[in-house]
Amino acid sequence: MDILFIGDIFGRPGREAVKKLVPSIVRNEGIDFVIANIENAAGGKGITPKLADELFNSSIDVMTSGNHIWERQEIYSYLETHNILRPLNLEEEAPGRGWCLCSKNGVDVMVVSLQGRVFMDTKGRKPSNPFLVMDNLLNRHMKAANIIVVDFHAEATSEKRALAWYLNGRVSAVIGTHTHVQTSDEEVLSGGTAYITDVGMTGPHASVIGLDKDIAIRRFLNEGEVGFKVSDEGVRLECVKLKIDEKSGKALAIERRRYLI
Repeated sequence: MDILFIGDIFGRPGREAVKKLVPSIVRNEGIDFVIANIENAAGGKGITPKLADELFNSSIDVMTSGNHIWERQEIYSYLETHNILRPLNLEEEAPGRGWCLCSKNGVDVMVVSLQGRVFMDTKGRKPSNPFLVMDNLLNRHMKAANIIVVDFHAEATSEKRALAWYLNGRVSAVIGTHTHVQTSDEEVLSGGTAYITDVGMTGPHASVIGLDKDIAIRRFLNEGEVGFKVSDEGVRLECVKLKIDEKSGKALAIERRRYLI
C-alpha cells in the first residue's frame, strides 16, 4: 500500500496547496491512502468543520492534529463523528478520538495521533505518557490492522526518535510533526518501521514556520503584542510517501517529498 502523509497544513495557503496538488498526486502516483496533519489549517490555529469538509473533499482520508486542535470549539462535536483525530494521550473525557480504523481498497489501516510532552505548550490539556498509551492501545487492538501509522506531534527530536525505536517492529510508521521544518533523516528502522523526525509544513515557507516573518521578528524584539498574521509567500507542500507491505505491515520504503506552488 502506498500512503501519502502530508505535513502540518498552515492557513489558507496550505489549504489551497492541498486542493491544488493532492488530488493529482493521488491520481498520477497511485496513492492508496492519504493522512494529513490539520491542526493549523484555520488561520494558523485549529480547524473548523467547514474547512475540514473541504480538505476531506481533496482526497484526504484521515486527519491528525496536536495541541492546537482545541483553538476552535466548533470543531469539538465534529471530532466525534469524523476521521479527524485529537491526540490519543489526553484525558479520556476530551472530545473525539485519538485513533481510528479505516478500510481502503480492502486493506485495513489504523491511524494514531499522539502528542509529545517535552517543551510542548499543552493548551491546558496535559498529555499522559505516549509510550505507555501506545503499549495499551497495541495490547488491546494490535490485531485490528496490519498497517499502523502514528503521527507523533512533538517538539523534541529525542522524544520522537525514542518513541520510534520503542515502537520499532510494532507499527508501520512513526511520522513526526509540529516543528514545521522538514528533516532529512527519513529511514526504515531495523524492525520495519518507517521514521522521519518531522515531515514538514504545507504552507508559506518564506515565513517563520508559517507566520509573517516581519511580525515574527518583532515578537523576538520584544515589541509586545504585535498580532498574528499568516504569511502567503513561498507556498509549498511537504510530505512523505510510504510503501507498506499489506500482509506484514512492515515499511518497505519512505520517500521525502516537497512540491512547490
